Amino acid sequence: MNPEDRKYSREHEWALVEDAAAGTVLVGITHYAQDQLGDVVYVELPDSGAPVGHMAKMGEIESVKAVSDLYSPVSGEVTEINGRLAQEPELVNTDPFGDGWMLRVRMSDPAELEALLDAGSYNDYLGGL
Repeated sequence: MNPEDRKYSREHEWALVEDAAAGTVLVGITHYAQDQLGDVVYVELPDSGAPVGHMAKMGEIESVKAVSDLYSPVSGEVTEINGRLAQEPELVNTDPFGDGWMLRVRMSDPAELEALLDAGSYNDYLGGL
């Protein structure tokens, strides 16, 4: 269910190392998170160039059920946002691990990835919810 190639937060965000040499990761939310939210209708993300902090609020996601905060699993600088989400926020529901990605971040501290869960640990965490 949760891809093995990324790290996960207990707040249900994921980070996928895209380019280890450049220190860039893609960030999004998990299938579990989008399932709990229901139909996503709006995603508010920081601008390209904005700083994000490890487990600090990075935006909001609105669904037909609620508005929830989004948290960055890593610190760094936003180098790109997924512009498709402005017109197609439902991508978060239909493809949370692919086309529904949210941010590309140049990490300031790659060691923060070690504080995140691997797929097996995240699945175990979900089992306890």
